[in-house]
Amino acid sequence: MYKVSIAFLSFCILLNSCDVRKKDVVSNSIPGIEESPVSNFKPTSVQIIDSTHNFGQVPEGKVVEYNFKFRNTGNEPLEVTQATASCGCTVPEKPTEPVKPGEIGFIKVKFDSEKRPGQVKKSITVTSNANPPFPILYLEGEVIGKKED
Repeated sequence: MYKVSIAFLSFCILLNSCDVRKKDVVSNSIPGIEESPVSNFKPTSVQIIDSTHNFGQVPEGKVVEYNFKFRNTGNEPLEVTQATASCGCTVPEKPTEPVKPGEIGFIKVKFDSEKRPGQVKKSITVTSNANPPFPILYLEGEVIGKKED
């Protein structure tokens, strides 16, 4: 029994899989698929200047554009790697270059109100090296439908 325990312990140490301090660690990786880093940038912090924009009432068919503003409040460049919207009628555009510490950046959003009458609330999710992460951004308002003749 003693030899089996030593052999098992040696095998575990060799594989680094028996460390009891790691037993509560949860992995989000998928076996067989290597994880690629989202960014080579170090974490930084961000201040969202406006996370919700209400465009009020617009006639159906109008394209609404808005620039969500944020400031890099950290000490490292802020890299926005992705900006996605909850619907195909809303198209976000992320900055093409990293935002330097202290600078203001923008997430430009275009919303096409064609065939979208009524109350509207679209969400924009931003992925970056900000810690804590960007909150969800919202574009909302009311689209006044076309009058039938």
